[in-house]
Amino acid sequence: MAKNADKKITMEKVMNDPAYRGYHVIVVAGKVFKARTGERAGELLKEAQEKYPHQIPAITYIPDADSLILWF
Repeated sequence: MAKNADKKITMEKVMNDPAYRGYHVIVVAGKVFKARTGERAGELLKEAQEKYPHQIPAITYIPDADSLILWF
């Protein structure tokens, strides 16, 4: 059972993976959905909610290393 727990994809693992930089990322039920645009991310969120209606998705944007995030 520990092997399956290690393979489960979490938001923490996704955020530490450079392959997801520059993408909007949705993690639900151990699955990852990624999109370059916010519009596509919205479509993927709808698909994920239909496919996994009893799960709560985690959603974020992971900026590129060169991106500047403004916080007010």
